[in-house]
Order: sequence, then C-alpha cells, then structure tokens
Amino acid sequence: MSSFFDIPSDLQHSYFGLVGLHLREALLPVVAGLLIALPVAQLCVRYRRLYPPVLGVTTVLYAIPSLAFFVVLIDYTGQSELTVMIPLAVYSLVVFVPAIVDGVRSVPQETLDAATAMGLGPVRRYFQVQLPIAVPAIMAGLRVATVSSISLVSVGMLIGNQGGLGNLLNDGMIYHEPRLVWMSVVGTAVLAILADAVLIGVRLLLTAWMPRGTRKARAATATPQTRPDATAVALEDAVR
Repeated sequence: MSSFFDIPSDLQHSYFGLVGLHLREALLPVVAGLLIALPVAQLCVRYRRLYPPVLGVTTVLYAIPSLAFFVVLIDYTGQSELTVMIPLAVYSLVVFVPAIVDGVRSVPQETLDAATAMGLGPVRRYFQVQLPIAVPAIMAGLRVATVSSISLVSVGMLIGNQGGLGNLLNDGMIYHEPRLVWMSVVGTAVLAILADAVLIGVRLLLTAWMPRGTRKARAATATPQTRPDATAVALEDAVR
C-alpha cells in the first residue's frame, strides 16, 4: 500500500505534503475572501444603490479565466502560492457578497428595532444580531466557495507545480501514469467532501438557536401564537 503513494521526485513533496499544500492554497483564499466580503456586504446593505455595481464587479472578476489572472500576477508574485491564492480569493467574493447581503437583509425589521431598543448600537447589532441570524445563508455560501476553491487549486499546476494535488495530474499525463491521475482526482474529491462535511457540522454548532429535532416537531404542531420565533431566540442570546 505504501508504494501506491510513491510519487515522482520532481514534485518535491510527499503525497500528504501535496495534500497539505492543496488545503493551504484552497482554504486561505476562502478565509481572505470572507474577511473582505463582510465589510463590503455591510456597505451594500446600508447603501442599497451600491449593491448592483459591487455585484457586477465581482461577477466580471469571476468571469476572468484563472490563467489570465496568473499571467497578470506572475510578474509581481512570481511562480508562488500567492499567484494561485489571489485569484481564488477574488473568485470567492461573487459567492460571499450576495450570500451575506441576502442573509443580513432577511433579518426582520422588528428584530432590529427590538435590538435597538435594548441598547445595541449599529456595530453590536450587526455582529450580535444580524450576522448570527444570517449564519445559514453565509454558511451556504462558505460551502460553495470552499468546494470551488479546492477544485480550482489544481490549475496552479501550470505555474511551477503550485497546484497541490493537481501536480499529480500533470505528472500523470507527462509520465503516462494513470495511477497518479487517479490519486489527483480522487484525492481532490475526497478533500472537497470532507471540507463540506466539516462546514455542515460547524453550521449546526453555530445555529443551535434554530429549532431542530423535538423542537422542530413541537414547532410544527404549535399554533402561530405559540410557535417559537427563531429570531427572537437569537436576539435573546445576543444580548446576554
């Protein structure tokens, strides 16, 4: 079995070293994209006229092929991991910005009014009320961005073996080794599935305030007057 993971020495990594490289190049851009998207999305929520042009810009940037991005960046960042990660961070914005905007806008106005009446300022209201209630929408965007990023990292094989597991795909075609191709394809798919499963678990932890299980059954049989309000529960948790 150990011989199955033997890979050509020109890749300068072990198989699990390539896995680590793949995850680093895929996940760091997602985190960077999320950190950029949070304030941008808040501006779009506050100034509604800003949202269409911002969405248009992110869509245009997403339409730029990764190879074109590499050609532009390689003069500045060289054949490095940064050359791969910058386009991936930019691509993630087209997912994050609308996900966060839609999630924050879904918060009922009466919930915001109640938070203001409890003494929460705009910043605390955003981080303690709006974002927690928007978590399901944000996590949905995060799952899409993460899986997409893990898939796109492989393109980095074209610039000095910076494609993580995609480097195996390149060497498999060069040396006519189907084993390397399968290791690349299956390994990438497994990483995407595992990352998605982890994010589902994180979403369940972050949305503990949402009715589930017996609480779901109780909510389904309750009358409109007695059914628990999830946003009210989140608001109570935020001000504790």
